[in-house]
Amino acid sequence: MEELLRDLTPWKLAALLLGGVLSGMINTLAGSGSLITLPLFMFICGLPAPIANGTSRVGILLQNAVGLLIYRKQGRIITPEARRVLLPVLAGSVAGASIAVTLDERIMNYCIGGLMLFMLAVLLMRPERWIREGQPDLAKLRHPATVAAFVAIGLYGGFIQAGVGVFLLAGLVLAAGFSLSGANSLKLLVVGALNVPAFFIFAFNHQIHWVFGLILASSQGLGAYLAIQMQERVPNANLWTYRLLIVMVAASFIRYLIEWF
Repeated sequence: MEELLRDLTPWKLAALLLGGVLSGMINTLAGSGSLITLPLFMFICGLPAPIANGTSRVGILLQNAVGLLIYRKQGRIITPEARRVLLPVLAGSVAGASIAVTLDERIMNYCIGGLMLFMLAVLLMRPERWIREGQPDLAKLRHPATVAAFVAIGLYGGFIQAGVGVFLLAGLVLAAGFSLSGANSLKLLVVGALNVPAFFIFAFNHQIHWVFGLILASSQGLGAYLAIQMQERVPNANLWTYRLLIVMVAASFIRYLIEWF
């Protein structure tokens, strides 16, 4: 522990606290907060990529737990319907993880970049679908096409974590008619569940820097709290969340486009 604490400087502490708040808000409202956390761990804290990937899971679990507790207190978690999203996503994630371990890293980058470009096109077409208010049609969660869509999302989530929250939001908004703010509680539940086994695997293999991870996690939890308060109090919260989604998906695509070349 003393060695881990020696890695912590005032500059790294400030970066972790600020980056955690920002990524916690982004992950709660939209997704792809890993665009902040992974570079923060690798380039500022100096962690190798596998340990940066494992350390980021600590914050994801805590921010999702904070968000879910707040949503539960507000009565905004649809518990009976949650498993209709969770079960197909978890089923798909097993197959996705099996595919991921056999793929070359460059091919994986091509796949992720292509999916982000597709997601950007979906966001930009008929934006009124993303910013509407109203009650979801929960019966659509039982439709075979919707179940298949969530299996595909789980396949991607098992394949690679980055951006899975964006695709979950898309499935809930476009397939079942959720508003963006209404979809977030289910998104946090599913993403949290997907990360539990990954967290224990990284911990078992000693690929978590606990000091950096816990500091970032505490500020990510604060970010999740602030994001939900913003959704409650800011007018046109769905519109601002939609704009944030576009920015994060475009940034994700540009990141992988740079890696292609």
